[in-house]
Amino acid sequence: MFETLLLNFLFMLFPVLIFLIFFENRPHAYNHKILVLLIAATMILCIAKPIRLETGFIFDLRYVPFVIAALYGGYKHTLPLYVILNVYRFYIGGEGTVQSLLFSTAVFILVPSISARFLRSKPKGRILWATSIVVLTMGCYLISLSQIMDKLDTQFWTLAFYALTTHVVVMAILMIMLEQILANLRNRERIMQSERLNVVSELAASVSHEMRNPLTVTSGFLQLLNLSKNLTPQEKGYVELSLLELNRAEKIISDYLSFAKPQSASRVYSNLMAECEYTKNVILPYATIHKVAVEFSFNNPLSTHYDSNEMQQCLINLYKNAIEAMEGVEDAVLSISVFASGQSIIITISDTGVGMTKDEISRLGKPYYSTKADGTGLGMVMAYNTINKLKGRIEVTSEKGKGTVFRIIIPA
Repeated sequence: MFETLLLNFLFMLFPVLIFLIFFENRPHAYNHKILVLLIAATMILCIAKPIRLETGFIFDLRYVPFVIAALYGGYKHTLPLYVILNVYRFYIGGEGTVQSLLFSTAVFILVPSISARFLRSKPKGRILWATSIVVLTMGCYLISLSQIMDKLDTQFWTLAFYALTTHVVVMAILMIMLEQILANLRNRERIMQSERLNVVSELAASVSHEMRNPLTVTSGFLQLLNLSKNLTPQEKGYVELSLLELNRAEKIISDYLSFAKPQSASRVYSNLMAECEYTKNVILPYATIHKVAVEFSFNNPLSTHYDSNEMQQCLINLYKNAIEAMEGVEDAVLSISVFASGQSIIITISDTGVGMTKDEISRLGKPYYSTKADGTGLGMVMAYNTINKLKGRIEVTSEKGKGTVFRIIIPA
């Protein structure tokens, strides 16, 4: 029994190891399909190599990977696993085939329904969720098994003890490993983001100041030249166009310098009301020009420490991007909502613009990447940097042609 248990545990590690070694850096859509196939292979191996007790009873761990996939993936990724599980079970045949179909159907209907709530929980909460669900799953299975047995003898209670303890221990170990892997991935992304910001800062410090001086001198002479009465209208147009381009170059350099220079000491302890009201009023004229309606709601009693100037710039950048994404869209609406959830401050910024693909979302916040033709991406870098300093995070959901929602989560 012990050797088979270790073999089943190796089956459980199989998708984790294969995914981390070969598929971790592939596109997200591709990852999901690979994970479903690997988990399906794990379930089939668990059914093919069940754990045999000395009393003659057998049980397997097929529902451990099935429950994990249901909790993390929801109905979309659990459906193919449900089909594969039952097709293979019918292929094997024997007693309990119909009961297995009914039981797996109940698990498929109930467990993915709590996936959203499960994902919103903290890591320790997710471990407890998964362990509790597998206990309930096996408990229901044992109760249904007891109904078809003549009597509940020592053999049944031995099966119940080993089945419950094995599922609980295996699920707990796997969940601890998965949560640690996810935490490592998030930490690695934060470290990589920090390195990217350092690169931008060093580049800005070394180049921006030297470039600003000749731009200022050139802009000054062009303004003087533009006052001359000897210029033809065409020549004046050339000068004005040159001044516009110099101003744009100046803005880009100012964005770079915002990463290079130390920020002003403007830290406050507040509920973000002043910053949200100010940035809303600042962005209203810009929204009006682009024919975008602005909806604003504030219901946040929680407070936190933050840099007021950085927060204002962060919100303005996100508002401006949302408005520009709705250019040419009829009945465009920018919705801003600030509220509390648990011990976190939530800021949602949603638009009805062009939307983004999953690949575009995954590249947000990286230097020099922008979905706009003339963008530098520095505004989004600054926004992500500001929220990271507060130990918060930005979640983005978007659909092409339907709009985008930025969800900023800041611990209070």
